[in-house]
Amino acid sequence: MPADFPTWDRVYAFFRRWRDHRLITEFHDRLRNRVRESEGRETEPTAAIVDSQSVKAATSVPAPSRGFDGAKNINGRKRHFIVDCLGLLLMVLVTPADVTDRDAVWGMLPHLLARHRTIQLVWADGGYVGRLVDWATNKLHLTLEIVKRSDDMRGFVVLPRQWCVERTLSWLMRSRRLARDYETRPATSEAVVHWSMAMLMGRRLARRRT
Repeated sequence: MPADFPTWDRVYAFFRRWRDHRLITEFHDRLRNRVRESEGRETEPTAAIVDSQSVKAATSVPAPSRGFDGAKNINGRKRHFIVDCLGLLLMVLVTPADVTDRDAVWGMLPHLLARHRTIQLVWADGGYVGRLVDWATNKLHLTLEIVKRSDDMRGFVVLPRQWCVERTLSWLMRSRRLARDYETRPATSEAVVHWSMAMLMGRRLARRRT
């Protein structure tokens, strides 16, 4: 802990209280609204982008909450992100790495619409194709638009709209705590993501104010 902080157990007691009562999420969301207003946007978005990120897990991560992502060859956890068109975080879910993108978003979308009723369109990459698209249209009245690579594309290609969430992932990876998952509980991992985004947004608002 930094020298000017209290003892670690007191700091962790505050963190645990804020996490369990979702105060960290509320603080993050209020900052996001301020950033959107400063960019000339409405506080509530009408569109979003979804993607996932697999990260290796430290030995402190228990076996029941970790898995193996065969596509990325990673043993650890997977972070599922939904962001707005500015790349600001709307929702994050941490699961074992073997949970598919479709299965995770299946449970995330209803909660997303409960929090942000104005969202009408969500962009996703080819990993989300299948019955999920029809289910979102018929059950949630939400358009899930798949952004695919064309067959003649070679190497790295910037896909429309998907670059917004990819940029968010690069922002988050500047936080050393997020380079690997060290947390015993997935809820703590999600809280650390919110803290990292809160620091990024706070710096952005401070620069604009200056």
